[in-house]
Amino acid sequence: MAAKSKILIVGGSGYVGKFMVEASAKAGHPTYVLLRHSTLSNHSKSHIVNNFKTLGVHFLFGDLYDHESLVKAIKEVDVVISTVGHDQLPDQCTLISAIKEVGHIKRFFPSEFGNDVDRVRGVEPAKSAFAAKAKVRRALEASRIPYTIVSSNFFDDWFLSSLAQPEPSTPPFPPRDRVFIIGDGNPKAIFNKEEDIATYTIRTVDDPRTLNKIVYVRPPKNIYSFNDLVSLWENKIGKTLQKIYIPEAQVLKNISEAEYPLNMRLALYHSVFVKGDQTYFDIDPSIGVEATALYPDIKYTTVDQFLNKFV
Repeated sequence: MAAKSKILIVGGSGYVGKFMVEASAKAGHPTYVLLRHSTLSNHSKSHIVNNFKTLGVHFLFGDLYDHESLVKAIKEVDVVISTVGHDQLPDQCTLISAIKEVGHIKRFFPSEFGNDVDRVRGVEPAKSAFAAKAKVRRALEASRIPYTIVSSNFFDDWFLSSLAQPEPSTPPFPPRDRVFIIGDGNPKAIFNKEEDIATYTIRTVDDPRTLNKIVYVRPPKNIYSFNDLVSLWENKIGKTLQKIYIPEAQVLKNISEAEYPLNMRLALYHSVFVKGDQTYFDIDPSIGVEATALYPDIKYTTVDQFLNKFV
């Protein structure tokens, strides 16, 4: 068997990144994380850093805005996975520039991990976030760097924990009395456990079938309309909830009046639950593949299973 690729994860201490680092290390890849020196002394990140040490992860020090440090780090690896957050999405072109200079990288994964940004019809502020990701795609395509893009749709812990409520409680948990439903509740959305998204992503790294393709994570048992989701939850708790539907005009008004991050959350919900942006299209086999079809051996967490922990 060929040796597993060495993987560098940029943004590894962030929300998506920590799952990606763990999945890479557990899959046996030599795993590297780009860190700022300040991260090691950040108390709020200490548990993440300590877990990385336990997993045998290698630390490389650098910064997205320091070209020399990026080049030095990228020279150590075969594959680069970016999991940078919202504010740094447009700045991934610095990674593309460094990867191109190094020259030997077998695969680059830009930080998308959501909707397919070439098939969205969102409103602001989500529209600008989608556009930033799309701009990086175009730069990546123009660079001719080998790539894989992962369209993972909704994160379970981020969205499903609250049953996709516009303003979730803290900590988020599914409602037990009344539920707000965006739109008419009929367009279907896709929900995936964060760990599963990372597992599928890492499996694609050395797979020629995913080279220069979009990998859609669309588990058949995780595709639900809002109405279906509420019905499933009602069955679990043995109770009928009061259902309050929010029509599109009101959703748009709420977005325009809300501040960040609520306006972003509502704009994402408009894209998915009103426009149906995660499921209105079929996967084009010339540019995309579906993760669960490629890797049927991976046992993913279903929506049904995920909600059981809240019953």
